[in-house]
Amino acid sequence: MEIEKIGFVTGLTAEMALLKGAPFLRGAGGGTPEGAADMALRLIEDGADGLVSFGLAGGLNPALLPGALLVPSRVAEGNNTYECDPAMSAWLGGATMGVLLGGKTIAVTAAEKSALFAASGADAVDLESGAVARIALAHGLPFAVLRAVADPAGRTLPPAALIALNQAGQIGFSRVLASVLRNPRQIPPLLSLARDAAAARRALAGRVKRLAGYSSGK
Repeated sequence: MEIEKIGFVTGLTAEMALLKGAPFLRGAGGGTPEGAADMALRLIEDGADGLVSFGLAGGLNPALLPGALLVPSRVAEGNNTYECDPAMSAWLGGATMGVLLGGKTIAVTAAEKSALFAASGADAVDLESGAVARIALAHGLPFAVLRAVADPAGRTLPPAALIALNQAGQIGFSRVLASVLRNPRQIPPLLSLARDAAAARRALAGRVKRLAGYSSGK
């Protein structure tokens, strides 16, 4: 597989920016499973012969620290479990965990994350990987996941973090500011979230820099 034909699907445009300068096909789905599925299809139409779900993730396993890189062996979505392509996962750095959960909505509270961890056995969750896996397998293409923990298991997200995104996967700073002005007590948890997201982005950027110089060998 030529790395120029690997399609990277992200949720946010900020995640897609981490791929700047890399030779991959790429696109942002807007932070929803439906948008990720649409972007995966678009990348396949553009010539992608393998798909990677890429970006930030929420931790479910309390042992996962902010910035931890995630390359799962499997992705669970509803009642379905999809096996990640071993060769592509090895190219991404090798499997670091068992199951990643493809969620439908954001896990907001620490209690929700704990319940998901207990019910699913998944170590982390995001909104794109389930859709990307499903589309890839429907088209007979290999897929894998490269994510990093930005929101650890013990955190409850402040309200401003939940209204930040628009449909294009861009951060609406005016909405965040309005929410903070209504409830300034959000500032410390928002700063903590920003710090952890920055650690995740640095980890992903470092891995992308390594990947861009290597062929997948497949």
